[in-house]
Amino acid sequence: MNIVVALLIFTVIVVAHEFGHFLLAKKNGVGVPEFSVGMGPRIVTVAKTAKGFRCKFFCSQKVFEGEEDWQDVTKYSWKLLPIGGSCAMVGEDEDNDSEESFNSKGKWARFSIVFAGPLFNFILAFAFSIIILANSGIDFPIVKYLYDSQPAKLAGIEMGDEIKSINGHHISIGREIDTYLQLHPLTGEKIDVVVERDGKEKTIRLDPNYETYLFGFSYAPGKTDSTKISAISEGKPFEKAGIKVGDEILSVNGTKVSNGEELKITMEKNNANGAEIAFEIARDGEAKSYTVKPEPYKTKTLGLFAAERVKGQNAIDILKYSAVEVKYWIETTVASLGQLITGKLSVKDLSGPVGIVDTVGSVIEESSQIGMSEMLLDILYMSVLLSANLGVMNLLPLPALDGGRLLFIIIEAIRRKPIDKDKEGYVHFAGFVLLMLLMVVVMFNDIARIFSR
Repeated sequence: MNIVVALLIFTVIVVAHEFGHFLLAKKNGVGVPEFSVGMGPRIVTVAKTAKGFRCKFFCSQKVFEGEEDWQDVTKYSWKLLPIGGSCAMVGEDEDNDSEESFNSKGKWARFSIVFAGPLFNFILAFAFSIIILANSGIDFPIVKYLYDSQPAKLAGIEMGDEIKSINGHHISIGREIDTYLQLHPLTGEKIDVVVERDGKEKTIRLDPNYETYLFGFSYAPGKTDSTKISAISEGKPFEKAGIKVGDEILSVNGTKVSNGEELKITMEKNNANGAEIAFEIARDGEAKSYTVKPEPYKTKTLGLFAAERVKGQNAIDILKYSAVEVKYWIETTVASLGQLITGKLSVKDLSGPVGIVDTVGSVIEESSQIGMSEMLLDILYMSVLLSANLGVMNLLPLPALDGGRLLFIIIEAIRRKPIDKDKEGYVHFAGFVLLMLLMVVVMFNDIARIFSR
């Protein structure tokens, strides 16, 4: 199921990409012998010929090329393997001086044909974003939670404030905050956060340095949650004391706690100076007492969570924030590539088809427990991410990619004479070989990552 869904996502994204090339090729008079969905043997092929519409099933290449009335018309094929698609253009990868050849067209016509592929990936991401936001709401960067005694609350940020910018970087949606902090790690210097409160903007200077004490355990902090321990960090005080996952905390320094919220409040009151704390723990119906001293912990953080999906927005806002969504993924992809170039990320951090299938599977498994509509929206969300990512990657000025072809056209425009097609072909072939080698490395990393869990 996961593989099928992943293949369908790939196919839709690649077909949209090829459809962009197809439309601009047709508009500029370039011949398109075949436009296909999928790969491998043809299942069904249709074409509008001089004798009317023709349809053939399981059409071989010999028949495909030998039908007289099929010459000089575009054939549309549905192929066996649901993996991507293709748009074959006359003279794209061969010497052809005919009037409908790709290489016979002007440089800006060729530029528009090549650029249309990535552009249609962005358009597809935009269309899917409209569906997502119309159903799930817009992710406004509204403060929904402030951590006690942490920088944001101490600086005066309040619940309900809308984050407008961080150190001059404009924030449009909630996820941009975490992405910005990942790409621009806090250094300990004070930062300026602009918030909107009651319709007015206010600049708040915040010191991100935060010191506390940790016991190394997790629990659900809600009023309706139990006080059972959900996770314990390896080598931390709770593990060293012998406390285990599933143990239920009954009291903290003699104060009884009956739910996650009471435990959170009591811990904040008692965990202020790093002193030992007495815990009463229930395990298998038996009460046990532990005295645990926390470890000092220093970090840099804002100390807030700002993301609230608001439904029922008007059509203009949905269109606007759908564009913001696509812009967010384009900028995130570009920034990640920048980190890869500067060495902040390595090739091991990249994911290929195997990693994407694994991620799609995790998304389906988690969202299907909520409901079918949530699962479909999550699949669309993955499609937005991947479509925008493919658009950016194809625009990279690397041989064998659309960006490499665009670069050659730009060089031709600057030189005012065409580049030798044989030499350009050699460069693209070399680039293709390198890309295939990179795909092998990425696939190996994906498989190793899955088996190392």
